[in-house]
Amino acid sequence: MTAKFRFAPSPTGFLHVGNARLALINWLYAKKTGGQFVLRLDDTDEERSTEEYATGIQDDLTWLGLGWDDLKKQSSRKEEYDRAIDALKSSGRVYACYETAEELEYKRKRQIARKMPPVYDRSALKLTEDEIEKFEAEGRKPHWRFLLDQEKVTWQDDVRGEVSVDCASMSDPVLIRSDGRPLYHLPSVVDDIDFGITHVIRGEDHVSNTALHIQIFKALGADVPAFAHLPLLMGPDGGPLSKREGSQSLRELRGTGLEPMSINSLLARLGTSDNVDAQGDLSAIVEGFDINRFSRAAAKFDPAELKNINARILHEMSWEQASKRLNLEGATEAFWLAVRGNLETIKDAEGWWDVVCGPITPVVEDPEFLVKAAALLPEGPLDAGSWKIWTTAVKDALGVKGKALFMPLRQALTGRSHGPEMNNMLVLIGREKALARLAGKQA
Repeated sequence: MTAKFRFAPSPTGFLHVGNARLALINWLYAKKTGGQFVLRLDDTDEERSTEEYATGIQDDLTWLGLGWDDLKKQSSRKEEYDRAIDALKSSGRVYACYETAEELEYKRKRQIARKMPPVYDRSALKLTEDEIEKFEAEGRKPHWRFLLDQEKVTWQDDVRGEVSVDCASMSDPVLIRSDGRPLYHLPSVVDDIDFGITHVIRGEDHVSNTALHIQIFKALGADVPAFAHLPLLMGPDGGPLSKREGSQSLRELRGTGLEPMSINSLLARLGTSDNVDAQGDLSAIVEGFDINRFSRAAAKFDPAELKNINARILHEMSWEQASKRLNLEGATEAFWLAVRGNLETIKDAEGWWDVVCGPITPVVEDPEFLVKAAALLPEGPLDAGSWKIWTTAVKDALGVKGKALFMPLRQALTGRSHGPEMNNMLVLIGREKALARLAGKQA
């Protein structure tokens, strides 16, 4: 039997790093087992779901390299949900309730005031035909609840181990709104059944939902998939991940110039004891993937660590890869090899391209020193050895060394105090611009 996994975002917003982690782990598990990865868009929320978000989700997954074997949309599956609803009605596993939202809230408040758990009292099951006729004459339309077996539901979770949830402490959940539209639980289970999903991997905030879903699977006569519940991502201080700390959308992260593999490299290891390696492609991550390596401990997402991984990927990136990412007309392999070790994001290369091509304003603190140094610049074509020959000549002639020698030259030639090795930069800048900058001119 082919293993099948699914990622089921709602197109009510763009993906953030928490979503991306779940998508990635489902995708990695599918690839590791030779299975399939289904992208399911939970777009039944007509008020909030948009085509822009649906397209954005697909664009983000494609950018990460997480291709899918099948794409499904819940909005096109009303008939399948209606059939499941009819089956549950026929078997007596859903029942009609006529309370208004205000009446339910009043009940809840009274239960809390009496120090009772705010669990639905199943009073709808005791309605007489006359009472039902009266409600319907008033124009009330029922919502439908799933009749839970009040028992403990237990499963072997791939991350949490054995999990047991006492459904006797839960309210019978509403599966169908009064307008006839199904809520999250029913479409999710029906889709997993119809699409042959064998593994459901999601956040630990779904643990109680899973107990409910297992009962719905069984009520519909279906096999129950395997489950894994991952801890939610936390900020670097151990608190909830805030937007300020990096829970922004992948679209925003992409806009900062981050490499998709930096995100994949980090998210694939968060929550395990494995070291985070900067990987250049997904195949290496697939090879080392094991769902059992994830722990129940909170996983901390640190944007600073992400930037560090991104830099390490760039520092090893070949010209063949970089040439597809750079949008710099005329950039060469020599330029890339010279600057890549000083990049945090690919966008940083633009600043060094400006240094090479000019014009820039040189930083000049001692013009007399620079004039004398310019006169000692080696004749003929500049090459990788010219910098050493030149600085040796300047040191011997002017009696300066160390920072007093190198810093004024670097600042004049690049306008910066730090950067790539100057033996490479001098060649890229060229004699004409070098002499102009040493003279204090914009070039």
